[in-house]
Amino acid sequence: MNAARVLNLAAVLGLLGVMAPGAALAQHTTAASAPEDMPRSYWSDRWRGWHFYEDPPSGDDEADRRPVPAPLARPVAPSPARAPELIEFERLQKTLEDFRNIAIMRPNEDNVRRYMELEAQVVNRASYFADVAQRVAWATPDLDPTLQGRPVNAQALEVFERQQRTDRSASVAALGKDHVLLFFFRSDCPYCHAFAPTLEAFQAQHGMQVVAVSVDGGPMRGFPNARPDNGIATTLRVTQVPAVFLAQPSAGKIVPIGTGVLSESQLLERISIVSSPAGEAMLPSATQHLAVP
Repeated sequence: MNAARVLNLAAVLGLLGVMAPGAALAQHTTAASAPEDMPRSYWSDRWRGWHFYEDPPSGDDEADRRPVPAPLARPVAPSPARAPELIEFERLQKTLEDFRNIAIMRPNEDNVRRYMELEAQVVNRASYFADVAQRVAWATPDLDPTLQGRPVNAQALEVFERQQRTDRSASVAALGKDHVLLFFFRSDCPYCHAFAPTLEAFQAQHGMQVVAVSVDGGPMRGFPNARPDNGIATTLRVTQVPAVFLAQPSAGKIVPIGTGVLSESQLLERISIVSSPAGEAMLPSATQHLAVP
């Protein structure tokens, strides 16, 4: 048996914990014949196991001992200087919080008075800020909240609502050329009977046709031509009555207006909102499209 086969056999038997005959002699001979400065063979150290790993020697001890240079630190940009007002505000806020916590944990007269005095100073500063902001708003119409949207003055509010009603009525009249209101009701529903006169007057005043649909097939005063439900209530998921929808028959588009008893002003407001492009963008899932026959 030659030396290579002895070493291979020794490796296999070493895995099993068995020494091959003659392997010890071969290992001893190999180790003795090798120079002392040569690295020992992996196979001669079978006790390390098959999964033992070690890096081969580089042959340059001085290079191995050479220190690795540390990475250069990147220069840190200086943080911008903070406004002194922010520093003072944070200090005041922290002091007020500390005084309050002390007064809560030890509510004697001195602690409570100290907290209340500092709180009064903060309230005075906030009140002065509100006064300055009010003067700025008076001098700058674009920043005056009383001039934006719905007025707060009673006289101005009356003018605003009257103008808004006129504009919405004109908008509904224009919609009435190709839109109708679907009115779902039941003949035994007292709320439906209370709501019917409002819809009847709305149709006469604003020129938008109201198509009444009887869910139970019964009649409704003011709408002698009410149609029986042909399944459209189920399609539109009408679960409560009275219910009103804005429909555009030519396009097959139907939008819910509301459920329950509504006033004339509520009808005008809701119809104007849901028929506008902005209103449709707010809730696009509310608009349903039915097939046009």
